[in-house]
Amino acid sequence: MEFRIERSALTEAVAWAARVLPVRSPVPVLGGLLLDTEGGRLRVSGLDYEASARIDVEAAEILRPGKVLVMGRRLLDICKVLPDGPVECAVEGSRFTVSGDGARFGLSVLPLADYPALPSLPQVRGAVDAAEFAAAVADVAVAAGRDDTLPALTGIRLGLDGETGTMTLAATDRYRFAVRTLPWKAAAGDPGPEGSADVIVSARRLTEIARSLGRSGLVSVALDAGSAGFEHAGMRTTVRLLEGRLPRHDKLFALESPAVAVVDRARLVEAVKRVSVVADGDSPVQMSFSAADNSVLLQAGYEDDVASQRLPATLEGAREMTVAFNPGYLADALASFDEPALRLLLMGAGQRAMITGEAEPDTHRHLLMSVKPPLV
Repeated sequence: MEFRIERSALTEAVAWAARVLPVRSPVPVLGGLLLDTEGGRLRVSGLDYEASARIDVEAAEILRPGKVLVMGRRLLDICKVLPDGPVECAVEGSRFTVSGDGARFGLSVLPLADYPALPSLPQVRGAVDAAEFAAAVADVAVAAGRDDTLPALTGIRLGLDGETGTMTLAATDRYRFAVRTLPWKAAAGDPGPEGSADVIVSARRLTEIARSLGRSGLVSVALDAGSAGFEHAGMRTTVRLLEGRLPRHDKLFALESPAVAVVDRARLVEAVKRVSVVADGDSPVQMSFSAADNSVLLQAGYEDDVASQRLPATLEGAREMTVAFNPGYLADALASFDEPALRLLLMGAGQRAMITGEAEPDTHRHLLMSVKPPLV
């Protein structure tokens, strides 16, 4: 194998494929990246037991086609320090060499025969806008659990409805529940019933995938019984599905006769950040809404260590309403929105509360449990 390529193109391809490599593995070859130039282009692939990644890039010149398996993270480290400009790569005996502008590196070659075959892409079920998909995944991922003893709660529900052309993303850690819907287009001849599917994908993996696939064009979504796949602009990745199901959000999100508050998002985000400075541990941030003076008073802390700030806000459905939230959960929820104004649907202290955008309340919803307000 021998080829020439721009350093920037090589670095981007190696970095993208190296995302899936395990940090530690009892199987050394799983730390490798497979470089393949037999198709006239450079293909870089990597995998571990849970995910795989493959990217095709244009090489400046293929001098000798072939394949080589080298340690992926070491190759990435080399790519990062190479001088800018064209790079020459070649297999010389049992060594893979990388050189450019007077710098030269050598890497030992791993045994190709021991490397597992990359999983194939599952059946393509449809496509979704790359930018909208990345934003939606980021919006719901904040609510995913971190406890690996409950694997399903560390995932994001990916629901596809071919009849309505809607993709639903949802995540919960039992204390909060985030849901986003966005349009998608089912593939012609989708074998699923009316183009529908309902699976759980690791929130960490899906966040990495959505963030790395780019912000323009369409992302193909592929699913089978055990894995999900995503393809975009020469990049292809698969990830193993999580077992189990998330709770359905329909009944949880049905709030009967709530009080509805509307407040400026940016000002509320800053106020929560400000008063949370004195909220030690998980002590809550209290929000007291008043219809009489169209305001909300934020308070946090105990005894002499306290903070407060008053903001303009409207309240309908009640004269007054006081609720309190875990400051970290509240900050995460607010930061996941980008609309100028937010609607807060409030049932009272210790009950469910819903945050939505004012302009599009049905596309992005974040449910939080209110806690008992502190004595400030």
